Amino acid sequence: MKYLMLIYGNEEIWGSLPDGDLTTLIGKVDAFTEALRASGELVDVQGLVSRPRSVRISADVPVVTDGPYLEAKEYVGSYLVVDVEDEQRALEIARDYPGLRFGTAGGGLEIWPLMTGADH
Repeated sequence: MKYLMLIYGNEEIWGSLPDGDLTTLIGKVDAFTEALRASGELVDVQGLVSRPRSVRISADVPVVTDGPYLEAKEYVGSYLVVDVEDEQRALEIARDYPGLRFGTAGGGLEIWPLMTGADH
């Protein structure tokens, strides 16, 4: 089953990390994703370049705004898609994500099961 893992972070905190700490964190995350790739469980991983745009309907007109989390300090900074045997394995992968153990810079993760053709 495939799972989407949304990885949250805080740009202000990342920007305040000493260069050595940020380099260490990036190295640990790279090793983590390479291990998933080697196991065959990694489907995709991407960092997001900047904050998203949101398109919503207001008075029957699509309106584009910055956001959707303009007020939030934490936002989705990257994502992983994994293909694993079950939810327990997805949660194990999430618990092992190195950023979680990197003080306040780590943010958090959300794990979402992805629909398959059978789910429709």
